[in-house]
Amino acid sequence: NHTTVKKILTLQEYYGDVINFKTYSKSYKMKRRIENPEENRAIFLNVHEPIIDRVTWEKVQSLQTTRRRRPTVTKESSAFCGYLKCPECGGNLNFHFNQGNHDIKFFSCNNHNSGLRKCSSTHYIRLDFLEQVVLYEVHRLACFANEYENDFIKAMVGRSAKVAENDRVRKKRELDGLLARDRELDMLFERLYEDNVSGKVSDQRYATMSAAYEDEQAALQAEAQTLEKEIEVQERQIENLEQFIQRVHKHEDLQEMTPYALRELVKGIYIEAPDKSSGKRRQGIRISYDLVGFIPVDELMKQETA
Repeated sequence: NHTTVKKILTLQEYYGDVINFKTYSKSYKMKRRIENPEENRAIFLNVHEPIIDRVTWEKVQSLQTTRRRRPTVTKESSAFCGYLKCPECGGNLNFHFNQGNHDIKFFSCNNHNSGLRKCSSTHYIRLDFLEQVVLYEVHRLACFANEYENDFIKAMVGRSAKVAENDRVRKKRELDGLLARDRELDMLFERLYEDNVSGKVSDQRYATMSAAYEDEQAALQAEAQTLEKEIEVQERQIENLEQFIQRVHKHEDLQEMTPYALRELVKGIYIEAPDKSSGKRRQGIRISYDLVGFIPVDELMKQETA
């Protein structure tokens, strides 16, 4: 039943982790086990071979925490539920239908329609128009990523893939040098201590040299931590970008925005308020893609056309 499936979807062990001390007992006389808080559990990462990748598991958890409201009359929902955001108040856009004609379906900002009136204007968009726009943007992005993949990576990372890889290798080499020097300082400090005990080095000399070694080691460790974080960010950025390109290629011939395609590609869609100052209704729609965020497709296309 659905409770069994829901429990299966939350199991962290499926992507390679081992979790101990999930439950505990207050006394040997009590047969009932008590659930242990997460901070008291022992989690060992990447112990065994995963059957699902970590990114997919985290996406499933975020989808489970999202509450999706269904219309009370038509009893149907939309694949875009939970993805549309209001850029003015940050709230979700709820799915509605026209009372006189149920075939007209639309999304509107909840905070504007409620009595709070947090939004100054209505953030409203029809479902049929939204499907056409998102499908068109996904096709444009797929065509560009397929034809100019290297330029696409360069535009998203800020430099070419080769330059980014060379920079990562350089930082990795610097990190190895810092770690080697840290190990060398440990050995020097140990020898200095032995010489001080044996009387070869005076106490004053020992205090001065040990303080210098400790200061150098602290600076090395701080610099090594900074390099490790930078290398991790670069590796994650390149990995996410390559994974996103694979997803885009997989949905290159997409004819309809299915829920699966939305979960694979889109993280959020921001619907701006319509502008009628020019005499025509114009509305901005910004799509935040999964793993990579916002992609300036128009600017990329202009550069390649030039």
